[in-house]
Amino acid sequence: MHKEANGEANQDVNKEANQDANEEATRSYYDSGDVDAFYGAVWGGEDIHTGIYTRPGEPIAEASRRTVERVADRLAGSFGPGGTVIDLGSGYGGTARRLAERFGCRVVALNLSAAQNERHRAVNAERGLDGLVEVVTGSFHDVPFPDGHFDAVCSLEAFCHSSDRPKVLSEAARVLKPGGVLAFTDIMAAEDASAEALRPAVSRLGVDALATVSFYRDRLSRLGLSGIGFDDHSGQLVNHYVRLTEETAARAAELGGRIGAAYLGHLQENLPVWVDAARRGRLRWGVLHGRRP
Repeated sequence: MHKEANGEANQDVNKEANQDANEEATRSYYDSGDVDAFYGAVWGGEDIHTGIYTRPGEPIAEASRRTVERVADRLAGSFGPGGTVIDLGSGYGGTARRLAERFGCRVVALNLSAAQNERHRAVNAERGLDGLVEVVTGSFHDVPFPDGHFDAVCSLEAFCHSSDRPKVLSEAARVLKPGGVLAFTDIMAAEDASAEALRPAVSRLGVDALATVSFYRDRLSRLGLSGIGFDDHSGQLVNHYVRLTEETAARAAELGGRIGAAYLGHLQENLPVWVDAARRGRLRWGVLHGRRP
């Protein structure tokens, strides 16, 4: 028994160490001046996630905002003005601000990056939304709020950075009120895609592998959520990574004056890898959602 207990304790310590290392890598990545400049110039610095495109050459910022609206549509009806929502991994705050504007709700924006959070607070103040949106520096592995605190929980492409996705989902379900809705997007692996085949693309995220749709469905079901669904927009991944590749090439001179040559070179090599993985059907993306009974 003593050996078994020691073994379990060691596993817990190793898991926590891996989680800490994963969070530090994510924080350092998004706090980087190179990364901040890239997201500002190419993505627009507001909504930094996969977009839903309606026409060739559509601005990335417009397509990314359309994704926010799709997630908001899934949350609609679960709360009204004065309701409370938490955005896990809130980036520059585009989603949090849009939810506050659209629904008149209060939003907690939980995010690791100090650089992103600083800009987020500044933009909230400029737009008069700092009374509705609270920016909290913290981790979605350990959400600093009590059980059943929020009417809705959302996240846009943040869980892919986690080294412990079951823990993240458990935290999301824990802070959700009965009757509340969880809706999130994530970049996922196709069910038959090997981790090895995706490693060249995924290495940029600082994790070993992506989750799958079936993994999320199963975990949400185990956590007791009902009405679990997946709005499949996987076809948009090719559109999105093609647009990122195009914009990075078109703005190479501008980016060269704002970010380091090494990071720019990495982008120019890595983005086409994502295009190839999407074209080969190795990736999935869309809105997963469920309700806590």
